[in-house]
Amino acid sequence: MPKPATSLPLALALACALGLCSTATFASNTLRVGNQVLTTGDSVMRVVELLGKPSRKFRRHPATSRRGRGVRVITDADRGEQWQYRRGNHLTTVTIIDGTVGDIDDRRR
Repeated sequence: MPKPATSLPLALALACALGLCSTATFASNTLRVGNQVLTTGDSVMRVVELLGKPSRKFRRHPATSRRGRGVRVITDADRGEQWQYRRGNHLTTVTIIDGTVGDIDDRRR
């Protein structure tokens, strides 16, 4: 019995989708600033060197259950301090955890 003709295009589409997912994950951990790159694991000093003083600093407080039951999962983003920067038409949020970059979120406004 011959293979259907759609199996090759479907396999190519799946491979492309997986490739895009892997680059999206990588992109959220780096930020290009001019000809320099900020990455997760960099120090607070490096953040200030590349981006300067943040326009806003805040701590995210995880939501708690009203009943007080269940398990509360606290992610790195929940326990860190967020530093926000307005860069042109981008809003960049750098999460600082224990003095190092834990996450970078760069969005168009």
